[in-house]
Amino acid sequence: MSAVATLNWSCKHTWRRSAKNTAWCLLGCAIGDFGTILYFQLTGIPWPVFAIMTLAIINGLITSIILETIILLKQNFTFKDALKTAFGMSFISMVSMEVAMNLTDYLLTGGAMLTWWVVPIMLIVGFLTPWPYNYWRLKKFGISCH
Repeated sequence: MSAVATLNWSCKHTWRRSAKNTAWCLLGCAIGDFGTILYFQLTGIPWPVFAIMTLAIINGLITSIILETIILLKQNFTFKDALKTAFGMSFISMVSMEVAMNLTDYLLTGGAMLTWWVVPIMLIVGFLTPWPYNYWRLKKFGISCH
């Protein structure tokens, strides 16, 4: 039987803690992602949708790593350890979150388009996608970023 199947998936404390970690990650990703899409949307710069969304994903990853590094610095990590931890422990979570958010945007609006109704859907999908992974990582290894 696999380790994932034998893991206790019913621990409320771990679900709450992983939800908090996922929310911090989502905040960091959303700042860079939405900021990039909004910039192109407001300026009307004629870039291909795929290029804007790729840049939005990269910027979302960067802002998430920056936010998580700051959070870890406030927990008395050295800068080197904070950056390494933020980059290494949650990068899979961030990538899955970014891809899910941008895929949702693409499927619902054609991509690189923020509207009042798509943003909450993107955030919900972006949160739910990595949350089980974050729970698993926290439960199995006791590792979290925050």
